[in-house]
Order: sequence, then structure tokens, then C-alpha cells
Amino acid sequence: MRTRMAADKAGERMRKGKLPENVWKRSVLKQINQTKREEVAGGAGIGENCAVFSFGSKEMTCMSIYTGCWPGKDTVRLAVHRSVNELAASGAEPVAVDLSALFPEGTEEEDIREMAAQAGAECRELGIQVAGFHIEVTGGVNRPAVTAAGIGRQTADGDGRFLKGIRPGQDIVASKWIGLEGAYLLVKNREKELLARYPSRLIQEAKEYDRFLSIVPEAATAVKSGVCAMYSVSEGGIFGALWEMAARAGVGLEIEWKKIPIKQETVEICEFFEISPYELASGGCLLMMAERGYDLARDLEKKGIAASVIGKTTDNNDKVVINGEERRFLEMPKTDGLHKVFG
Repeated sequence: MRTRMAADKAGERMRKGKLPENVWKRSVLKQINQTKREEVAGGAGIGENCAVFSFGSKEMTCMSIYTGCWPGKDTVRLAVHRSVNELAASGAEPVAVDLSALFPEGTEEEDIREMAAQAGAECRELGIQVAGFHIEVTGGVNRPAVTAAGIGRQTADGDGRFLKGIRPGQDIVASKWIGLEGAYLLVKNREKELLARYPSRLIQEAKEYDRFLSIVPEAATAVKSGVCAMYSVSEGGIFGALWEMAARAGVGLEIEWKKIPIKQETVEICEFFEISPYELASGGCLLMMAERGYDLARDLEKKGIAASVIGKTTDNNDKVVINGEERRFLEMPKTDGLHKVFG
């Protein structure tokens, strides 16, 4: 029989439906209600089902929504970064995130507390507020599913950083490295298998990729440096992002395959699972279109952010990756490698 102390620490086992008020207060509200923004006029409280935002008349409110259902305990972390990264890529300043999570029936209260604490920690690091957090326990999922709605602010003249700012002849700059998000998830959930082949130092390096998942710093620097447009690389990897970006902007691409930045740990992990790193979730990598891409790359490097000019936009519909004498045409985005591994 568990002692009273152990029972208090473990908390309750969750039943179907909305969280009980006492669980909500001690295991969610205390974890997320730490960062405050003056723009968030109301939200994230008992009975508060709508977040209210107040901005100046010369500003626009931006919102980006992402839903994730990955194995392990990082789903809320990745969902927050996905939604916030999309805001940053549009040139907006992230202000808050509204979260909704579905948990499997029988989930322990400690698991909910841990996820809420993770959400609070990520938002504190990003300097944004958790504006709301709806949590429900259901038999309809077999692992947590999290939806993150990021909310941001943008000046009325900031729309030049959307995809309509892309023109033929612009340089394409990529920040940091591709495949970071996918490699991080793979190593966190399949560590034992990977350790059977690779040294622990390689695994440990990939387990720390989460420090690279935010693109907010490079987006802010790019905006100040006069970037024309930005695009956050996420599910489908760099090849999927390049294809989508070009198709929506109505331009072609010429990409130098050898200039696409990638870490060796990511290469090794992808080889183990027989998936392509170029079609692997790449949160933390930002594509930036600029008239003077090398100047932008230098500005980013001065801020300690790795950046590479990987190609140019063209005035036709061809989306080409060049590797020496070989020319490969990009296709419509394929299934992300993570789905092939996790199912």
C-alpha cells in the first residue's frame, strides 16, 4: 500500500472528461501562470475559456496553430515551438500561446503536471505567456495530442515578409541545420537502439538539439537586416519546405545540395532508420529570402547563429537541387520520416 506522502506526490489517476478543478489548479495553473505580458488582458484561469488581447491601433494580431501527437514527453514542447516559429517567420513578435491537450484515459496526474511544467518552462524561455490551457482525458487517443495556437503582434507595414515578398533572383539563406527536430525526437524515443551502434557522445549531442529549436532569434535579426520573406522549415523537411515555399510564391529554385547545412549526428541517425534527412522534421531551421543573402548570413553569424546561402529563386517553375553535374527536380512534399519510424 502506498503511503500518504507517495499518494500526494503521484496525485490522482485521470478519468474521462475535463480536469477536476483541484487538479487544474495545482498541476496546471501553477506550472504555466508565470510569464505575464501586458498585451494579454485575460485568459488561462478557472472558467476563462477565451483569451483577450489588447494591441495598439497600428498593429496586427497574428495567430498560428499546430497540432502534434508524437511519442514521448516532448509533444507540448515541440507544439509550442512549431506555432511560435511560424509567427516569427511571418515577422511577428510572439506574445502568447493557447494550448489544448487530449490525454489517454488512465493518465497519471504527475504526467499532466510534467507536461504543464514543460509548457511553462518553454514559454518562460521564449518570453511569452500561456494564455490558456484546455485539458481533457479521453479514450479517443493512445498518447497525448497537443494543439498550440501561437498569438503574436506585428506592425501594419510588416506584411512584406510574407511569401508575396519573394521575387526571382533572391538568395535563399538557411539558418542552423536541417533535421534537428526529427533527430531529437528519434534519439529521445529510440535511444537504446541507437546506442547499440553509435557512441554515447553522438547520442548525447543529438539529445541536446532542443536548444536549437527556436527560430525567434534569427527571424528578429533577419527582419532588422531587411529580409524579403521567411519560411519556417518543419514537417516534411527541407525538401518539402522548399517545394511549398516556391509553389506558393510562384517562383522556381536552384539549390546547391552540398550547401544545405546538416549535422553529422543527424546523418548517422537517419542512416540507422533508413530515412532521408532532407525529408525529416526540421524545426529550428529558417529559410530566408534576401537580395543580399551573404550580407544577411554575416549578420546572423555575428549574433552567433549559423547560416548558409544554399541557392537562389528563379523566374521559372523548375525546382532543382544541383549536386555537381546532377540535377534533381523536387517533388511535392512526401511523408515525413518520423511517420515512417513511429507509424
